[in-house]
Amino acid sequence: MTRLAVAAGAVNLAQGFPDFAAPAFLKEAAAEAIAADHNQYPITWGIPALREAIAYKYRQTYAIDLDPQREITVVCGATEGMVATLLATVNDGDEVIVFEPYYENYHPDLQLCGGVRKLVTLRPPDWSFDPEELRRAFSSRTKAIIINTPNNPTGRVFSPEELSLIAELCQEYDALCITDEIYEHIVYDGAKHIPVMTLPGMRERAVIVNSMSKTYSVTGWRVGWVAAAPDLTDSIRKVHDFLTVGAATPLQTAGVAALRQPASFYEHLGVEYGVRRDQLLDILTAAGFSCFRPAGAYYIMTDISGFGFPDDMQFVRHLINTVKLAAVPGSSFFSRPELGKNYVRFCFCKKPETLAAAGERLRAANL
Repeated sequence: MTRLAVAAGAVNLAQGFPDFAAPAFLKEAAAEAIAADHNQYPITWGIPALREAIAYKYRQTYAIDLDPQREITVVCGATEGMVATLLATVNDGDEVIVFEPYYENYHPDLQLCGGVRKLVTLRPPDWSFDPEELRRAFSSRTKAIIINTPNNPTGRVFSPEELSLIAELCQEYDALCITDEIYEHIVYDGAKHIPVMTLPGMRERAVIVNSMSKTYSVTGWRVGWVAAAPDLTDSIRKVHDFLTVGAATPLQTAGVAALRQPASFYEHLGVEYGVRRDQLLDILTAAGFSCFRPAGAYYIMTDISGFGFPDDMQFVRHLINTVKLAAVPGSSFFSRPELGKNYVRFCFCKKPETLAAAGERLRAANL
């Protein structure tokens, strides 16, 4: 979608990357790290200072006590963190539960490690799941469940009750819970992110996958981490070593400054994105979209069935080529294209003027 947007000169509300500047303190820290010649191979699982900073952040934010020497692995973004975790823990034929719609990398990740995907449906308008459907998905063959909360693409933030049920089922069936928490601080309307690792009985069977990308507006840095118990970490580190060796040394060094930010930094982040969310909700609603109000992350799922297009692909191509506005077809997030044919996802991690330009194009197009 980004390639098509560039070719058409379209406003890009498709791919989830900010079009505004990264924090000045972070850019300065990266420049200083390069100038100080932190430019060679790091310890493959991350420089000690960054692992210690990650441990500090989890103690301060969630009261999770992680051992930076044995339980934290720095990786090349959450994308590598997820596939390294699955390759390290899932054997050929093992079942892994995934909520649908899902972030599109999860399926190919499972294909790479030979896992069998078991789907549980998130249902609009609030994108909740049926507890009985989830229970039926678990079996003696279940190795893990993947949770992405706050969720991409729906914006769903799982409730304490939902997370408790997941934790209970993981313990009942001796399964891992792999949590993609990359949008942890981007929440709205009083929603609160709760790491599954903090729930009773989950400290040794939860795996946290996270990254600097979204929280610190540096999606191109590719610096992430995986937090897990020592036995899991040992396997994850072995896979990570042979996948990528290590994340960029100067950017790891700069990341120390990011992970030691005060709580006010994260509070401000949620407020700022809340303003952008409301701006885009107003724009899309005025243009005739039926919007699902997200409680977290920085995407808005919309229902396009009222516009009369055969499917999401044709609608998105019309948006790009005629309206000069790019979004992601909903079928990207479903196992079968027909399940997503009435949905389109927009992102709002953009400058206010970018969102305003999208609004102007929608008004001019009169969909």
